[in-house]
Amino acid sequence: MKKKNLILLIAFFVLLATACSDDSEVDTTKPTIDINFEDAFPKNCETIYFGETFVLKLRFSDNVELGSYSIDIHNNFDHHSHSTEVTECDLDPVKEPVIPFVYIEDYSIPTGLKEYETNISISIPSENEGVLLDEGDYHFFISLTDKEGWSTQKGLSIKMLHRQN
Repeated sequence: MKKKNLILLIAFFVLLATACSDDSEVDTTKPTIDINFEDAFPKNCETIYFGETFVLKLRFSDNVELGSYSIDIHNNFDHHSHSTEVTECDLDPVKEPVIPFVYIEDYSIPTGLKEYETNISISIPSENEGVLLDEGDYHFFISLTDKEGWSTQKGLSIKMLHRQN
């Protein structure tokens, strides 16, 4: 009986060892967001105008496969910080929001890509229900996630203004 138990125990450990072995490499590298090329937009301290459309130009890369990204634009009237850029922008005085602009959108990246460049037109309204949106300091926050779930963020400081004619 002891011999039978020993054989079963050895067989169990062999099965356990072979079942847990995996020849695939585990992805532990975060994806990257590149805004350091000529056509990139927006960059830190840039201005976006209400009532106009801009083209979002960012480059994403990952060592295995990209997943998705999101854009979050919100006011920075209180001068909070989550900027990842070292350049300091000139900030307006602190103020209370009245009708601030908010934009939060998720985007998918085609399956199987290690590199991807965005080319999306984003239209910014000038008003909400007939009232002009608040001008001033805003954050443009980009979050990129790869297929494995690793993510990286880039927070930019921007101005949002109504263009003076």
